[in-house]
Amino acid sequence: MEKVQLVVLGLSASPAASNAYALILKEVDGERRLPIIIGAFEAQAIALEMEGVTPPRPMTHDLIKNILDQMGATLTEVVISDIIEGTFYAKLVFEDLGIEIDARPSDAIAIAVRVGCPIYVNAEVLQETGVTPQGEEKEDIADEDYDEFGMLKKSEKMHQPQTPQQPKSRIDILQEQLEKAIRDEDYETAARIRDELRKMLDSS
Repeated sequence: MEKVQLVVLGLSASPAASNAYALILKEVDGERRLPIIIGAFEAQAIALEMEGVTPPRPMTHDLIKNILDQMGATLTEVVISDIIEGTFYAKLVFEDLGIEIDARPSDAIAIAVRVGCPIYVNAEVLQETGVTPQGEEKEDIADEDYDEFGMLKKSEKMHQPQTPQQPKSRIDILQEQLEKAIRDEDYETAARIRDELRKMLDSS
């Protein structure tokens, strides 16, 4: 399995569902983003560790780290290995023990940020679900014109006169809707549009 290393780019509340958050991962040697919807508890666990906040009592993921430390087990890496019907799957890899343990990506990443191990994704999964920021040339636009996903914010100064164009195809329209859903952090709609696009491209 070819793997691509990721880093945690950030967290944001998801307007598509209450008590849900979008965990945004970014490939280390590229610009693609991998958004994963996670629950509030897991989002809090990841955010606390990234901000260096120590809770008065160990949370579940802190407990898992403490158990691994006491047992002398080294978590080698976390791999987001598959996506099935819109659900991501991950594995905790212990090379010294020769075992892999299935886990939810949110739990796996919450543990990974605590032990400091690398996070990877199956290259096929990133190819299928990754999002590449698109828009005007970045040289002509200030950094503050981009949101945390690398997508362009709406701004009057970005509205340029357009020359007449040919009617847009269904694929072009869906691509624009997909980009808008990502900008609006509506990841449920984005996933639905992405699946429709994939079906159209596969049948073409």
